[in-house]
Amino acid sequence: MSHLVSKPKIGITTGDINGIGIELIIKTLSEHKILEFFTPIIFASNKVIHFYKNVMNESHFQHFGTKDLKNLNAKGINVFNCWEEDVNVQPGVVNEIGGKYGIRSLMVATQCLKDGQIDGLVTNPIDKSNAQSNEFKHSGHTPFLKEKFGAKDVAMMLCSGDFRVSLLTEHVPLQDVSKHITKEAIISKVRIIHDSLTKDFGIDRPKIAVLSLNPHASDKGLIGKEEQEVILPAIEKLSQDGILAFGPYSSDAFFARQQDQHFDCTLAMYHDQGLIPFKSFDRGMGVNYTAGLPVVRTSPDHGTAFDIAGKNCADNGSFIQAIYTCIDIIHQRAGYTDATKNKLHRGTGKLKLKKTKEDIEE
Repeated sequence: MSHLVSKPKIGITTGDINGIGIELIIKTLSEHKILEFFTPIIFASNKVIHFYKNVMNESHFQHFGTKDLKNLNAKGINVFNCWEEDVNVQPGVVNEIGGKYGIRSLMVATQCLKDGQIDGLVTNPIDKSNAQSNEFKHSGHTPFLKEKFGAKDVAMMLCSGDFRVSLLTEHVPLQDVSKHITKEAIISKVRIIHDSLTKDFGIDRPKIAVLSLNPHASDKGLIGKEEQEVILPAIEKLSQDGILAFGPYSSDAFFARQQDQHFDCTLAMYHDQGLIPFKSFDRGMGVNYTAGLPVVRTSPDHGTAFDIAGKNCADNGSFIQAIYTCIDIIHQRAGYTDATKNKLHRGTGKLKLKKTKEDIEE
């Protein structure tokens, strides 16, 4: 039996309910043509959805409330009610309520994803300062999902078309970054990236660039030792294992000379090293994907935007791309699984680590 999902069920979280998340949802799903490709389940409450619908004066947004994921409208917009109480929504205000219900949405949606009730998850942005509680003590979605699904390691991958940047360290103070740069960490991230590019993006023999930590890639050890003692040995080990990893490259020259176009993904050592060039080039259409999970999760590549919340002026381009990327990866994974099983069924005797596009499409 094929694992292909003709019309996947995708959960969508609100993010901080005082941010722009729900506005993005309503704007995007009001364009009904997108509903041909997936069945959306918004994890929220009817009351909060109605609040933003009225603020936006959006008459084209019609939804169906449910408390049972077995009772969905496959052709419409579903709201899975995560709470019944009245909530004081204050667009643009950073407060405990916004964080509490944003995390409630995330918790319920993630459990449904873990239970296999939905096929993928698109998360809207939370505010880390007001999201902290006894049930959520994480610096963001990525470490939370890593723990929730028991993954040994994951990789934050920013995607915009064929331009992909991943991070070795994420929300780490700059003064502590070097402590986290180890041979083992680099090898782990690159392997996750390699497997994801193969399985989730259908790329045969992906090429991965690894950036340096220090200026000018340390100028042969004159400006730091991490390149010679940690990064290069990691790349050499990966190459011995058959992974096409190259570097370390000095990040300023690497992006200035558009060398990223020769690779399927670039691994940056720290947050701003990777995110500044990515956000400069992606033109607001970037997607954050969590590679290494047994499930598919994407999100728009921006924050809560409290300064424009409730003003009906948020750009939903990145959110739309997050939905389409989620759909694409769900189908790609299913095709990869079926191609692998077909090869085994034909008596190959063992799995191939790398798949061609022909294998996936057969």
